[in-house]
Amino acid sequence: MWLALSWANHMHSEAAWAWFSRQEDNRFYFCRLTQLGLLRLLATSAVMGKDVRTIGEAWKVFDRWLEDSRVGIRPEPFDLDVAFRAATRPFSRLSSPKALGDCYLRAVSQVTDATLVTFDRVLASACHKARQRVVLL
Repeated sequence: MWLALSWANHMHSEAAWAWFSRQEDNRFYFCRLTQLGLLRLLATSAVMGKDVRTIGEAWKVFDRWLEDSRVGIRPEPFDLDVAFRAATRPFSRLSSPKALGDCYLRAVSQVTDATLVTFDRVLASACHKARQRVVLL
């Protein structure tokens, strides 16, 4: 099982699609944060340029993802809060929204026993240090 990270950025989309197309026998899940991230990026002109989507169009892109039988939405596990709090402990003296998002994704992948898929080298490094499964694209 894989925890899907959204990749709306044009720079990453070709690499992401190439990797995804080779994963015929795997399941991929969005969590609420990655779902929100995909919708937000698709509706951001600074990211999408002339291909920016309205919120309604962004939902249609997300719905197309769900048409693929390998893709689903992972409900937030009941015990996620404990893992999320533990993951944020090393950052407790920092003011860092990015650290919060990364810690949340690491906690979701830990609690659901999923492999995290990302383009983010810092996030991948944190996963390696914590001995969590990660794929850096």
